[in-house]
Amino acid sequence: MKFMKLGSKPDTFQDQGKGVRYVSSELATDVTIIVGEVIFYLHKFPLLSMSNKLQKLVSKANEENSDVIQLVDFPGGPRAFEICAKFCYGMTVTLNPYNVVAARCAAEYLEMAEEVDRGNLIFKIEVFLNSSVFRSWKDSIIVLQTTKSLRPWSEDLKVVGRCIDSIASKTSMDPSSITWSYTYNRKVAVSDKITEVGMKFPGKLESVPKDWWVEDICELEIDLYKRVMVAVKSKGRMDGSVIGEALRTYAMRWLPNSIEALVSEAHSRRNKSLLETIICLLPYDKGVTCSCCFLLKLLKVAILVGADDSSRDELVKSISLKLDEASVNDLLIPARSPQATVYDVELVKCLVNRFMARERSSRDKNIPPKSTNDFILGHASWLKVGKLIDGYLAEIARDPNVSLSIFIELLQSIPDSARPIHDALYEAIDIYLQEHSSLTKAEKKHLCGLMDVRKLTMDASMHAAQNERLPLRTVVQVLFFEQIRAAAGVQTLNHRNTDAVDSSRMTEKEYWQKTLPEKQNVSKSSSEIKIKGEDPQKNMKLVKKGSKNRSSGPQLMPSRSRRIFDKLFIGKVSGNGENRSSETSGSSQSPTLRIIQGEMKSSCASSRNRRNSIS
Repeated sequence: MKFMKLGSKPDTFQDQGKGVRYVSSELATDVTIIVGEVIFYLHKFPLLSMSNKLQKLVSKANEENSDVIQLVDFPGGPRAFEICAKFCYGMTVTLNPYNVVAARCAAEYLEMAEEVDRGNLIFKIEVFLNSSVFRSWKDSIIVLQTTKSLRPWSEDLKVVGRCIDSIASKTSMDPSSITWSYTYNRKVAVSDKITEVGMKFPGKLESVPKDWWVEDICELEIDLYKRVMVAVKSKGRMDGSVIGEALRTYAMRWLPNSIEALVSEAHSRRNKSLLETIICLLPYDKGVTCSCCFLLKLLKVAILVGADDSSRDELVKSISLKLDEASVNDLLIPARSPQATVYDVELVKCLVNRFMARERSSRDKNIPPKSTNDFILGHASWLKVGKLIDGYLAEIARDPNVSLSIFIELLQSIPDSARPIHDALYEAIDIYLQEHSSLTKAEKKHLCGLMDVRKLTMDASMHAAQNERLPLRTVVQVLFFEQIRAAAGVQTLNHRNTDAVDSSRMTEKEYWQKTLPEKQNVSKSSSEIKIKGEDPQKNMKLVKKGSKNRSSGPQLMPSRSRRIFDKLFIGKVSGNGENRSSETSGSSQSPTLRIIQGEMKSSCASSRNRRNSIS
């Protein structure tokens, strides 16, 4: 703490209730000055020699035959006047960061300038401010905090502006050149490590982080904090990530954690103003450098406190640029009236659409990838958002108020290339079917048709094959493609291919081209429709024989699923006159099923009326 002492006479001021009397054996009091509720009994000549204002007031009082002078709206109150009076009497005056602004404003009010007397109080306080206070990091912050109660005097005297400039300049310093304790709010391990500017520390200090200053300025109120941050940004030397961390720290310091406190009538206006100020300070020039989690929390608060539309639009824009960094919990934003859903699905859909539009734009500008691996490496954010939205779909699927149309719209907002695996999508659809049991067969078929069963893993396929909530058409597709995988796995083992995954994919592709029959007459026998030259029953035996463990290929399907598969395929090829059920002939078809029927249209046309339904 810095102190300044002025004068050396032993005379004193003594408190006497609400009055303060100057005690001296040499001078008698002949003027009474009232400041607020305190009365000062003083001798006028020492005061008149230093204060131009008191000269005018005493002259006016003499004309009115009065010895009482009342100072109205005196800056700093009685304590500040006492400092000025002591200085006039040549007494010791102690200045520190807590009272220096009040003393400076009081001296300005009393017009204690150099024109009245050389070496007057204004001059000496200015020397103290420039040589000591503004050179100290923590003193500058303390002085800035004291200026709030002394406006507009502190503003007119440019004390506020000089404090802000001092603070902003120090935040922009190279951390390696900082030799003082970089924060006075944090506890240092060793107390004697506290040093000030210009002092050499004997030992090697621990590395000072770039955000060493963010906690200290959190003590400032929002209006002063905003001015400091604007000054810091205007310097152009502060990294955007550090500014983002400073805003996050300030929001955690002042925004309440509970929803009740956020929306309470007593603090809602303050919280709204604080939030809008933080949003306007977010760094946008070089891309948003705040974390997506922090931005989404700000968006939640903005919705709760009713922030203006421009602030929310800025947040949505910033979040859409970093959506791939979010988590499912971050997106669980409570919906506000008149929305009936638990979470704000429309807002998330807007975020996804903005993100995808930007990704498509950047993708179109780039050279197309040469391989799948190049695509994955170049579009990692694309895949992350796909996984994120599938997880979000699983959360909102439990909400009975989420309509099928809203669910499908959000599902389709993610392109197929962002979902290389459909396990998470299958889980979300399954939960939705479980929680929305009133869906019609057509709605179930339409929803499940959006899932590509070829992109399900083995575990998901085995679960789907036994899932009674799925339409029969979807179960058949799962069984069919699992049969393809089984055949591909057997061929892979026979050729001893070291790269099992790539070989399976290539075998499946070749099989798909060879297995689908060309257009043929209805009279062709069932022996012509084979899987790798084998009928389904024989192929099943091969799968069972070769699937002792997971590494050797897919395991034999459960008995219920196998019965469905065998009955469907054996019945189809033997021509026993089975009729297709209504559940497998709806207009809502998956892409896979359309391909199969497109190839087999002519061969199955005349036998459609001869098939029995399968339940």
